[in-house]
Amino acid sequence: MSKKSESSSSGGSSAGPGVETVPLGSELLLIQGERSFLLVGKAGSRFPLCIETPDEEYCLAVDPDDLVVVSMPEGGPVEQARMMLELVRRYHIPLVVLGKDHPGTKRLSMVVSVAPEILLACDIRRGTHPEQHLLCSSAELSGLSLAGISGGVAIKQLPFGVVVEHLETENSSADKQQ
Repeated sequence: MSKKSESSSSGGSSAGPGVETVPLGSELLLIQGERSFLLVGKAGSRFPLCIETPDEEYCLAVDPDDLVVVSMPEGGPVEQARMMLELVRRYHIPLVVLGKDHPGTKRLSMVVSVAPEILLACDIRRGTHPEQHLLCSSAELSGLSLAGISGGVAIKQLPFGVVVEHLETENSSADKQQ
């Protein structure tokens, strides 16, 4: 595991000014603020991802460099976010989008987006946005933009004090038994 704050040198960025490029392979990236965090992983393979909305079902083509991002706007266990990320990345579970007035939106502790580029926003209701380029976050991470690039992630608008940390992927106990 390695830690790096936003003020650390990234070894150079070819993504442009104001953009930090962080290497990322099969491991995960934890982007942590004071009270909330994001867990970021590469999709790693090409697969169809179904999105279930109140009115329809549609499927997106996910490419290996696309990002799978779990947002926990109020914080919580990183392991819980890791399990959700792997359910999407490894097992391709469909994503469910709730209606804007659905009472369950108040109980969602984490939300997920899968896309080549994802913008974090604190002014949307959790679990109600079917477009995968936008993800609900806490105010401290709002405005952050993530883009999957070959060999890494391009990060724009990283807030001051936010820590970026690599986490090694771990097999679950069920995977270890097989």
